[in-house]
Amino acid sequence: MELAERIRKSREFDLFERMAEHEQVVFCNDPATGLRAIIAIHSTTLGPALGGCRMQPYNSIDEALEDALRLSRGMSYKCAAADVDFGGGKAVIIGDPNTDKTPELFRAFGQFVNSLGGRFFTGTDMGTSMDDFIHSMKETNCIVGLPAAYGGGGDSSIPTAAGVLYGLKATNQILFGTDDLGGVTYAIQGLGKVGFKVASGLLEEGAELYVTDISQESLRAIEAKAATSAGTVKIVASEDIYSQQADIFVPCALGGIINDFTIDQFKVKAIAGSANNQLLDESHGRKLQQRGILYAPDYIINSGGLIQVADELYGINQERVLAKTKHIYDAILEVYKMSELSGISTMESANKMCEKRIENKGKRNDFYTSSVKPKWSFRHQ
Repeated sequence: MELAERIRKSREFDLFERMAEHEQVVFCNDPATGLRAIIAIHSTTLGPALGGCRMQPYNSIDEALEDALRLSRGMSYKCAAADVDFGGGKAVIIGDPNTDKTPELFRAFGQFVNSLGGRFFTGTDMGTSMDDFIHSMKETNCIVGLPAAYGGGGDSSIPTAAGVLYGLKATNQILFGTDDLGGVTYAIQGLGKVGFKVASGLLEEGAELYVTDISQESLRAIEAKAATSAGTVKIVASEDIYSQQADIFVPCALGGIINDFTIDQFKVKAIAGSANNQLLDESHGRKLQQRGILYAPDYIINSGGLIQVADELYGINQERVLAKTKHIYDAILEVYKMSELSGISTMESANKMCEKRIENKGKRNDFYTSSVKPKWSFRHQ
């Protein structure tokens, strides 16, 4: 066999090895619009795959593929934890969101999503906005997280922040024997859409906050909020937020912030916040356990937004969304208790809980493969 042929076959094998856990990976190419995208479907055991679409200028196709595979797998666990009838998927668009976006590109993306025949639902993620998918929805019904004016549920940061507050209540219950949010100190990293709402909710309960953010406007706004609330705020430098003498660290900004550099700086009793992929590596979850720091797995505590976009497919009902979001409290408590009983980290506990749910539901959940029309499809009739 010639060398070129051996290299080609080796690369093919490597690709299938990398996606061994996944059901399907779709490479999308539309030269007319410049669209280059990857859609990864990890699992449809619980229902159609659901996951956002991010856009960023990846350094290589390999990097984009790795991101899609990693994130889609995470969505399977997140959907199981949130108890929604969807599996895990993710899409990535290769390009600069500041310069490469066009309506035509997102319409082309919508056509590729539509070609999957309802196996994948998507919406906004890092680098994309709700408005981008107004164009995609002209080509497919498989778009979620749309603006309210277009039949969507609107601002998903509201249930996300509510879920974080419920997760903090559960954390306080374990730490202090009460789920009151007041009388506790929190170090909050990031005052974006979710972080600001979380900080505001804590101030209203009389909490003491240490906060940091790159936006001076956000910092001034939270100080103004504190002036009319029962709680207090102290602004600290970004690099000092990890070492604050607080009860709970609340990451609401970047991922990967629990790592070898930061982990020894923490003086908190627990970490619970909305940021995605907080652990640089799952081994850092075990290191937190060894240090006696309670960790709320991010994909559970921040699942309020997922609950809302999944619920859109049954018709818009904010009361139903917020009622389901309350169960984040129970899920976080379950993970903490499983971790203590089994002696493993809370992240390992969360993964085991989700794997068990997928296994159990997979035995009885046949609505996706059934000849009966799925109950979620009525929105598009």
